[in-house]
Amino acid sequence: MGADPRRGDRAERARPVSVTGKVMAILNAFAQGGVRLNLSEICRRAGLPLATGHRLVGELVGGGFLERVPDGTYRIGTRLWRIGSQAPAVTGLRELALPHMEDLYEATHDNVQLGVLRDERVLIVERLRGTRSVPVVTQVGATLPLHTTGVGKVLLAFAPPRVLEKVLAGELPRHAARSITDPGELRRCVEQVRRSGYAVTRDEMTLGASSVGAPVRDGAGDVVAAVSLVSSTRSADLRRLLPPLTTAVRALSRDVAAHWPGGPDLFSAERNAGA
Repeated sequence: MGADPRRGDRAERARPVSVTGKVMAILNAFAQGGVRLNLSEICRRAGLPLATGHRLVGELVGGGFLERVPDGTYRIGTRLWRIGSQAPAVTGLRELALPHMEDLYEATHDNVQLGVLRDERVLIVERLRGTRSVPVVTQVGATLPLHTTGVGKVLLAFAPPRVLEKVLAGELPRHAARSITDPGELRRCVEQVRRSGYAVTRDEMTLGASSVGAPVRDGAGDVVAAVSLVSSTRSADLRRLLPPLTTAVRALSRDVAAHWPGGPDLFSAERNAGA
């Protein structure tokens, strides 16, 4: 059987043509996961020839939109962080959440994370980390998988059914020893999250780190975000972590209901693109 000639046409149409489209494709490569990417990975995700990607990435580094790490990889630059952090939806949610996150950190001295559903991943909107906290891979503005994180499991459990089914039908990569990679097991896990109102992970995203996450709701009762505590697996104890976490998300939910004009799909790229 011969090759489908339409396949090449579709691939060509998918390749960015304008300079603006190529730059957007490069920046969007980081939204697909991975805090640091090498040039080949950036070009593969962006659908660009290596020479074109090398030239444009160099210009983005010069402008401060990307940064080159000593090991030769690239990450989002501080100028892009500053611009992105000024988005009204992000700013409003962060401003409401920060006092509650600070109280939660003072009560536990563990990492505190605020995440929202960004299509089929978690977008980290804010995080607090102390000197005594367990090291984590999270950075503000980064995206993480839904199936291996406390915030992710909460968001997945209360996401629209189409999101859950798409995640279950896709690849479930193993990030640490106890990552859930079986769709049936993940489905049972999110059903338990719906019943209990919180999610727990142990050595699923990072070896030695565990988390407990809980939902943040708006005035209509929809889940618009999730907050999690990330602790050392050795010291992670639900009796210690869950009470202050549930107190914090309830207080934040009241503030969100009263003061935040967003909604559960505000951070969806498909919605923002008019899909």
